[in-house]
Amino acid sequence: MFTGIVTDIGTVSALEPRGDLRARITTRYDTTRIDIGASISCDGVCLTVVSLGQDWFEVDISAETVSKTTISDWTVGQPINLERALRLGDEMGGHIVSGHVDGVAELVEMRDEGHSTRMRFRVPRDLAGFIAPKGSVALNGTSLTVNEVEGDVFGVNVIPHTKSVTTWGQMAVGSRLNIEIDMLARYVARLQDWQG
Repeated sequence: MFTGIVTDIGTVSALEPRGDLRARITTRYDTTRIDIGASISCDGVCLTVVSLGQDWFEVDISAETVSKTTISDWTVGQPINLERALRLGDEMGGHIVSGHVDGVAELVEMRDEGHSTRMRFRVPRDLAGFIAPKGSVALNGTSLTVNEVEGDVFGVNVIPHTKSVTTWGQMAVGSRLNIEIDMLARYVARLQDWQG
């Protein structure tokens, strides 16, 4: 489990197809404090550490995960948002995020609004019903509050701090982002389907 509070910007330093995909990610994390088998959120995707070095870790990524996320777009040198798994006693600064990506959203509009940047995203229609005004959503592993929803488009505001400590400062119209809908919305919808 994660909170959607990004704690490092890593860099994809190697991509190696091996049946699945092996990715090496450089990081500022103290890798002596990371265990093999640990979970790390990489642009919102929960991945398992399979190898470690002084300033890097490696993950194996299944073809299914590659096909359903923006990992298919990754290139060597690309920065990505990282978050270590939540530990008992950690501050819960964002919202509960599993790292199980539901789909890919597209950034369709950006404009400055005070010091913040208003961004609007288009999501697959089957996910749009799970997104509610003032609810939470995770985009590339970042917990954000939804401002408004209009059909399959919703908006958020990104503050300068978030842009400076994540990859959000590099976003442009047309960017594709991993989206995870709020876990509570998913379970409420499932309960309604089950009772219906």
